[in-house]
Amino acid sequence: MNLLNSIIATGASLFFLALVFIPMEKAFPAKPGQKIFRKNWILDLCYFLGQYLLWSGLVLWLLTYFNFYLQNIVPAGFSLIIKKQPVWLQAIEMLFMSDLIIYWGHRLQHKVDFLWRFHKVHHSTGHLDWLAAHREHPLDSIYTIGLINLPAFIMGFQLETLAVVVAFRGIWAIYIHSNVRLSIGPLKLLIGSPELHHWHHDIERDAGNYANISPLMDKLFGTYTCPPQEPDNFGIKEKFPENYLGQILKPMLPNTLWKKFTNSKNNSPSC
Repeated sequence: MNLLNSIIATGASLFFLALVFIPMEKAFPAKPGQKIFRKNWILDLCYFLGQYLLWSGLVLWLLTYFNFYLQNIVPAGFSLIIKKQPVWLQAIEMLFMSDLIIYWGHRLQHKVDFLWRFHKVHHSTGHLDWLAAHREHPLDSIYTIGLINLPAFIMGFQLETLAVVVAFRGIWAIYIHSNVRLSIGPLKLLIGSPELHHWHHDIERDAGNYANISPLMDKLFGTYTCPPQEPDNFGIKEKFPENYLGQILKPMLPNTLWKKFTNSKNNSPSC
């Protein structure tokens, strides 16, 4: 029954997101002429289904597990003061602190080769749209979601009360990957947008724009970039598998073991 409920919820989420973002991408395209069923859309659909049906449960379990140990770092009296604050103030504090942490965590993903092994899965897509936003290695998801929620775990913010903020962050993450270019004027200095995040997905590994919600961190630390046009190419320069299983396995295996694995597949008799 739980599996059936998960399948229904996944189908409903897919339908809802497609209903919201496909018309938006057609009305305000960042790259006009990009098809809905563009190259590798099935691969990104596999990531969507994997995320909703398989990995989200694992990520949630691990976050709950670590939360049990992290919630006692700050004295109970301080956590109580945090929880007594107005919800709007908690929301601002949580967004600011999580943005600061994820900025440096994200920047490290691009600088540290071990973290890049997993993060480059997300950057391997050559096309950006709402579906491509879900291309993410599950271990990379644990790292990212863990850092985003670290302030809530340690400081004692009420996640139940801030559910709207959490939901907004999830939808916004999909929006900034979508094939949309819709100018928000001066507000882009305060809140991220597709035109900023698309440059983060430029084929250059250190293209900048590492912030999660607000580009203020990029402004502060000198990694903000926003040319008036779209990047010519998305993706990565490294050779990388173009199938779901390969992209999940390769980052977890040493290069020598991966070569043996691929060689054994290539040398196996065909059907």
